[in-house]
Amino acid sequence: MPLHVPPAPAPALRTVLTALGSPTAVREARTPSLRLAQGPVTPELPLPVHVLDRITPAGASATRLAGWRFLIHSGDRAVAAADTMLTPDGWAFSRFFEGPYITATEHALRQAETMQQPYQARLLSVPELYMLTLWLHGDCTADGASGHPAATDLLVPLAPAPPGIAAHRPYLVTELLPVLTHRVTPAPLLGSPA
Repeated sequence: MPLHVPPAPAPALRTVLTALGSPTAVREARTPSLRLAQGPVTPELPLPVHVLDRITPAGASATRLAGWRFLIHSGDRAVAAADTMLTPDGWAFSRFFEGPYITATEHALRQAETMQQPYQARLLSVPELYMLTLWLHGDCTADGASGHPAATDLLVPLAPAPPGIAAHRPYLVTELLPVLTHRVTPAPLLGSPA
């Protein structure tokens, strides 16, 4: 089943293209693979990056859009990623980076393309756990820039995942959120009321 990638805002894409065309931005980026890429590099697979700021015993708080991430391809593989962020003046280029999440994102996207049900691809960051997941949203027509994980959505933790959470295993939101809640909710102090 095809995986649906929501369209990125045109100004966000323009900021990435401008940064890629700037020798200074590419040269000063801490991404050796981007500096050493042979041939043209192109931003592909824009994914909205949502952040789950707080997880409470009652469950997940609402997510917020933090930006858009573009995988930067050289030939047939991603060599880096570019992040954009929304500022009071509109979309702005944030940074180039590389590392294990680039490969993990590509792997999770390929895995999602083999699923029977169509999904809209997003990223969901859980800063409290230093965790990033591919968020497979069941409503392919939804605005990729807004929303909250639905109970039937899937979350695929990207490698490296926190200890005890399997990377690249699709979890229903209702299955993974209780685990995350348990991980980030501090235990009551001894002798204090629960």
